[in-house]
Amino acid sequence: MSIYLERVAREYGVSLGQEYIEFQFQELIQGLHRESGKPVVVLVDEYDKPLISHLGRGDEELRIAIANRDILKSFFGVLKGASVSSVLRFVFFTGVSQFSKVSIFSELNNLFNISMVRQYADMLGYTQGEVEDYFAGHIERWSEELGISAAEVVEELARQYDGYRFSEREVRVYNPFSVLSALSEGRFGNYWFETGTPTFLVNLLREENYPFLEIDGVQVDQSLFTVFDVEDLIPEALLFQTGYLTIKDVDGGIYTLGYPNREVKTSFSKSLLFTTEGVDGRRVSSHVLQLARHLGRGDLEAFFETMRAIYGSIPYDIGGKRDEAYFHTIFYLAMAASGGEAQSSVLTSRGRIDLVVTFPDKVYVMEFKCDQGAEVGLRQIRERGYAERYARSGKRVVLVGINFSTEERNIAEWKAEVLG
Repeated sequence: MSIYLERVAREYGVSLGQEYIEFQFQELIQGLHRESGKPVVVLVDEYDKPLISHLGRGDEELRIAIANRDILKSFFGVLKGASVSSVLRFVFFTGVSQFSKVSIFSELNNLFNISMVRQYADMLGYTQGEVEDYFAGHIERWSEELGISAAEVVEELARQYDGYRFSEREVRVYNPFSVLSALSEGRFGNYWFETGTPTFLVNLLREENYPFLEIDGVQVDQSLFTVFDVEDLIPEALLFQTGYLTIKDVDGGIYTLGYPNREVKTSFSKSLLFTTEGVDGRRVSSHVLQLARHLGRGDLEAFFETMRAIYGSIPYDIGGKRDEAYFHTIFYLAMAASGGEAQSSVLTSRGRIDLVVTFPDKVYVMEFKCDQGAEVGLRQIRERGYAERYARSGKRVVLVGINFSTEERNIAEWKAEVLG
């Protein structure tokens, strides 16, 4: 940091004589004002990188994050001093995490946090109208190359990259990096996620034994967004602030969070699956990619053969309890990682559906059992009317009962029937 300050100082003919970086920062701002005769603008991008780059990596890395936090607190506190604040015109911070004012900004408590302010909800990211207006030419060319309509291209762009919501105001925006990359390359890739694997986040979730099935649809109150520190990491807050979850609904102060789009859900599910104990991503990645294709074609035989191969690849001596929750988690993550529109633990008036997988022309309603028989699962779907909400969708509704064997550690039996 000191090297960067000195480089900027040399560029503008400012001399830095202090030893400590916070005093060098003060000297630089005052010197820039003196040399230019104008007020100074301070822009800080990724202010939290010295912290989050050390999270989820053990106690030693956590101590480094804490030390960096204390340095940042003193460094940013310079901006509030009378001799500095009087020569400032504008200060703007960006970062993926919103650390509480008492942790970093206790000495700079006059900042206005716009992260979740309604007026700025669509300031960052593209709105639906902006995508359709400003990229109409790109969309038209892409539709011609793919042999589909421009409306279908826009629909797929939305499915892949839209969905980010940052306040109670019901406005959603696209990930601009992913949209620009997709239009440039002419393919619906997972561009944002490919820029960096969230190892620290996955490690944190595993350290906390976080229930992966509850990530999509978790409910929190507003306090979650304001209390956050390196010594008290809240998984839901970190998932929201780093962009893996977004606001799906707000009701009476209760926020429902979920994956914003397919890009995030598919890629993050793949990371969670491939870092599950015993799951070798290199061995199962080709199997995972086939799952949505088999199910979309209605080829249940091929689908369950592939799913059995995934479970079968996990070494028998890997520890951990192999119960219904374990099988359910692997099944859901594999299905989501394949790109399928999978929803876990879907709430109904008479219970929770274990898994629903939706396609343009069909819906699969699945119930899992352990050592009980697939027919038991099918009977539960019928008796509790789990499929009723999909019966009027105009889609083919397929009921699927799945039985896992704790002894074989795999799918023992499955049965399916078409509703009606």
